[in-house]
Amino acid sequence: MPRWTCPRCDREFGRARQSHTCVPGVTVNASFAGRPPALRAIYDEIITHVAGLGPVHEDAVSVGVFLKADRKLAEVRPRSRDVWLALYLPRPDRSPRFARVYDPGRTRVVHVLLLREPGDVDEQVRRWLTEAFMHASD
Repeated sequence: MPRWTCPRCDREFGRARQSHTCVPGVTVNASFAGRPPALRAIYDEIITHVAGLGPVHEDAVSVGVFLKADRKLAEVRPRSRDVWLALYLPRPDRSPRFARVYDPGRTRVVHVLLLREPGDVDEQVRRWLTEAFMHASD
């Protein structure tokens, strides 16, 4: 899918003139700079799985990395002790693993996981990532 690049911040989006906050893009490494190595390893587990599903755009900014197919499918935000992973799913899921669920009545429901080690990206998290990718790709 062709992507639009904002002429002010040089970040890529799925739609021309898509509403966003213009902040300069950075590298994935810069998003994880100063964080424990385990947090970058968590991201590596996530991106390895998602990239195996099809084309994914990594929109890295200072607060983290937004993963996009046709639309945003996830946000990966490193914090001091964990990675805040927000998944955009097509339906609410009441799994106790989710720390928070936002907008349960909408067609894109945000589910937040707190991941502390690479092993937390297990088969269930990979299924949710796959579901988010498929939902963001149609």
